[in-house]
This record gives sequence, structure tokens and C-alpha cells, in this order.
Amino acid sequence: MLTKIREKAQGAFAWGILIIICVPFALWGIQNYLDTGEEAPVASVGDKDFFQRDVNKAYEQYSQNLQGMTIDEQTLKAQALEKLIKDEVLLQYVHANGLVTTDDAAREFIQSLPYFQVDGKFDDKRYKTMLNLQKMSSGEFVNRIKNALIMEQFQRSIIDSSFATKYDVESFFKIQNQQRDVDYVTVAVQKLAEQPAEEEIAAYYQQHQDLYQTPEQVSVEYIELSLEDIAKTIAVTDDKLKAFYEEQKDQYTTPERRKISHILFAINDKVDEKTALEKALKAQKELANKDFAAVAAEVSDDKLTAKTGGDLGLFNAGVMEKSFEDAASALKLGEVSNPVKSAFGYHLIKVTELVPGEIKPFESVKNEVTKAYQKAQAENAFYEAGETLTEMSYENPDNLKTVADALGVTIKKSALFTKDKGDSIAADEKIRNAAFTEEVLQGNNSTPIELGTDRLVVLRMLEHKPAAARELSDVKKDIVAVLLSDKAKQQAIETSKKIKTRLQAGESIQTVAAENKLQVKTVAGLTRSKEDVPLPLSQAIFKAAKPVGGKPTVFIAELPAGEQVVVSLSKVKEGVMTEDDKKQMELATKNIAKAFGQTEFNALINSLQAEADISVKAPK
Repeated sequence: MLTKIREKAQGAFAWGILIIICVPFALWGIQNYLDTGEEAPVASVGDKDFFQRDVNKAYEQYSQNLQGMTIDEQTLKAQALEKLIKDEVLLQYVHANGLVTTDDAAREFIQSLPYFQVDGKFDDKRYKTMLNLQKMSSGEFVNRIKNALIMEQFQRSIIDSSFATKYDVESFFKIQNQQRDVDYVTVAVQKLAEQPAEEEIAAYYQQHQDLYQTPEQVSVEYIELSLEDIAKTIAVTDDKLKAFYEEQKDQYTTPERRKISHILFAINDKVDEKTALEKALKAQKELANKDFAAVAAEVSDDKLTAKTGGDLGLFNAGVMEKSFEDAASALKLGEVSNPVKSAFGYHLIKVTELVPGEIKPFESVKNEVTKAYQKAQAENAFYEAGETLTEMSYENPDNLKTVADALGVTIKKSALFTKDKGDSIAADEKIRNAAFTEEVLQGNNSTPIELGTDRLVVLRMLEHKPAAARELSDVKKDIVAVLLSDKAKQQAIETSKKIKTRLQAGESIQTVAAENKLQVKTVAGLTRSKEDVPLPLSQAIFKAAKPVGGKPTVFIAELPAGEQVVVSLSKVKEGVMTEDDKKQMELATKNIAKAFGQTEFNALINSLQAEADISVKAPK
């Protein structure tokens, strides 16, 4: 429970900058905020207009982030528009109140984004290339990031300043640990043998034809850019490969493995330098006849490592002082150093494990070097081709041939596929999502689709087969099954309602159950965390009102398979904090405070939205 609260509280920040940061780079080539022409806005917040393409872009980003979930397209577009409006309301509010952030903070954030990194480091060339693809200046993008950071800072100022009292936390655990006593009977959905009439089947078919359709299908033609394919075209020579091998030699080198131990003779207020050195020299002589680990355990002033024979683990350059590292690096396996002075005192150092480093010869890694060289050389060509693909497919939205000829690539074709399933290129959900967008179904090229960091696809519709009603004869068995299931479920509902009425009238659940040949189950002291009953039933039990006036609360809960459960809730006992709960007090206080803060922030946004000058037209 506490973990869920924490996830909900922190998850809100992820959406705060989603549209401003993620969208421009998840979808190449769409020019948001530019060239609006005579297009009418679908929504306005003050002076800020949002157009259908803004909604489509946000929708596509939402679709990518919700892969695997089935959500109606229009519902998702409405949510995307609502999010755009809320973000704009917040942005205008923070600007009106003079909130600012620095250019340095924005640049630091940008450099931390993996999208602009190569091998974990910010790459200025990649950054500029991506901005060029968006036809966006660095200043404009930095400004967008600053807006996002200001919005996040404002949100955090509310959420992080919220607090929960001891009473709030104790109340939470009282509810969380509440116990309830229940009796219940389950009315199963019986299998019916009586078949529905032909007229009933036909009527159901006419009323529910949308449920019995062949799914909408499309096939596409597409252009695919692949870094791997471009890399294969890069010519290589031994001289170029050897030069690249020398530049990247660290990638083909196994570093030396050197494990060391030490004995420390500390210099401090009680022991001067001379005394510490004398102790070190004395111990060094003793090592001629005694084990290093034994001497370390006896005399080392590094008490932590003394317990393990002075073991310091693997030697890493740059951690210790130069004098120490120089001595440790020069020793042979098993050799003990002379006393080495550091800021801590004098050390005797021993190498306990030594595996020499190794550089793989060029010939042994030539194939690996070749692939790495070709990939490195192909990256610029890949990004340049990506820019050409983005620009030309946007400028020539009615065909792929123009850009295919310019890039010297082949236009490929797919078989028919649906929104939910496809083969080959259509096996990727990103491709299917793009293929069924309004933009593509209207005959235009799609926006470039990134499949990982090294593949880019633009597609256009080749064939479109709308969803079509199936013949009644083909779906008759399915309809009969539904009708029988519905009738059986309705019978279970009617039976459960009758049982509920009798229980509310004061009859014993045992008596009513016996008459209906049902088994009574009794659970005493049920808690939210127990698995004595199915989860949907447990949730219904803890949502139910407490018994009043000595009379049980009687209600009906439905299980996933349609069974109806008639429950008699007889007793509610307030929960108490356990010893484990007390150990989580700090975490609970923090997470409950964040939940309160998020609620407060949401209320503020709703209030600002209610006061803002907003007009909305139904999105397409």
C-alpha cells in the first residue's frame, strides 16, 4: 500500500514535461507551433492556440507510452487534448507569477537526456542534428526546457511542502488494518440447455453488428533506414582499420587485475611519524617468518581491514595517494613493499593476486574492429539520411518514390495487418499505431517512426479494408453462447437479489442458503492483506458501509466470471498499528504527505483551469 502511494505521488512528475520534451524527438518531422496557416484551432487557452496536429502528436506519444493497453482512440485523443490544456494553464500561471530558471539549469538537464548522448556522454553533434530535424533552434529548445523545469519546480514546491501529521498516519493504518467479519454465499452462473429462438438470435445480431465484424486492415509501403545497412556499405582498408584499432585500443584491452592488502601504522596525536616508521620496519622484519594476514590482524591500525588480513580488494588507480599507488603498481605477485608514507601513516603493501593485462592482437579482432569502424563511420550518414527522409517525406506527402530515389533505397511492401496483429515490419506495435493514424489513412506519408536508435521508417497506406459485418451464419454459434451466458447470469442476479431481500428482512443466512442449496462461508477478522477471499470480493467488503443498530450490512458483489456473491457484513473492528507499521512510520509519513500534496496540486490546477479563458472544439 505504501509503495503504491509512493508510485502515484512520484509518477505525476513524469507527465509534467512529457509533451514539451519527449514529443518533439519521439516523432521526427512534425512541425508543431509552425506554419499554422488558415487552420482553425481545436482549442485555445488565452492567446495560445492548439491545432489538430498538436493533438495528433500528443496522441501518438500517449499511444507509444501505453503500448499493450487497449484504449479507444477518441478517448485517448480527448485525454491528450485535456493534458495539453492543463499544461498550458499551468505554464501561463507560473509565467504570470514570475517564476524563472536559468539557462545553465536547462543546459545541464538537456545534457543529461539519453536522447542526446552517445556512449553515455552528451554529443553536441547529435543534439544539433536532432534540432535541425525539428527545424528548431537551440535557443527555442532551451526555452521549452526552461518552461518544463519551471512547471516541475512549481509542482514540487506544492507536493514537497505538504505534510502528514501523526494523526493522519495513525488514521491510515487504522483503516489499512481494519478487520471485518462476514458471512456470504455464492450464486454460480448455471449452464443452460434451452436454446434461444431464431428470432432472438437475429434480433441480437442486428443490435450488435459492431461486435461481429472483420477487423479493419491496412497494408503499407515503406522506406526503412538502418544504421546496420548503411554500415555495410562503408569501404574499409587495413590501414584505416589499424588506425581505428589504435584509437580504440582500450576496447580491445583486458586491464590488469591486481588485488592488494596492507598493514597501516597510523600517524596521529599519540603516535608521531618516527614511531610509526619504526613500527612499520619492525613488522616488515617479522614478515620474514610470519604470514602477512596474521601480522595485519595483530598490529594494523586499519581495524576494518585487519579482520580480513588487511585485504583492500582490487586495486583501482586514482583512489589512493600517488605514493601508495606507485608502490602498489610496482610490486610483483606476493611481494611486500618497504614502508610507504601517506597522509594516514606508513603502509606495508602486498600484492595477493595479479593477472596481467592483455591487448588482443589486431588480427584476432579484425572482424569486430571492421564492424565497429563501419558503424562509427555510418552514423553521420545515417543521421544525414534521416534528415533527408524527414524533410522530403514531409514535403512530398503523397508519395515515397521521391525520397526513395534521393536516398537510393527500395520501397518495401507489407501484407495486410490489423491494429492488434501483424507480421514482418507490422509485428512492431509502433508501425501498427502509425499505420492507423488519421494522417496515413487519409493517404499521407507517416511521420518518421523510430524503431530503436538505429532504424527509421516512413510508411504510407497501400490498401485499406474497413471493418465489415460478418454474416449471421458465421457468428450464430457465438451469439447463441452470449445469449445463453447472459440469461444464466441474469438468473444468478435475480436469485441473489431475492436472497438479499430476505436477509435484509432479518432471515438467517444459513436458512436462506439451505433452501437455495448454497454453502455459507464465514470469515472472521478479514483484513485487506489477507487472501481468504477473492480480491474483487475483498474490495467490495471493505467498501461496504458499517453495520448500524446491530443489523448486518447486506450487499451483492460480482466476481469476474459473473458469479453473484451475497454478503452479510456483521462486524467491523478498527485496526491498530503493528510493530512492523511503526517501523514504516517515516516512509508512511513521507508518502502520505506526497499523496496529500498531489491532491492539493490537482485541486489547484482544476481551479486555475476553471478560471482560465479556454475554448474547445471537438477534436477530429
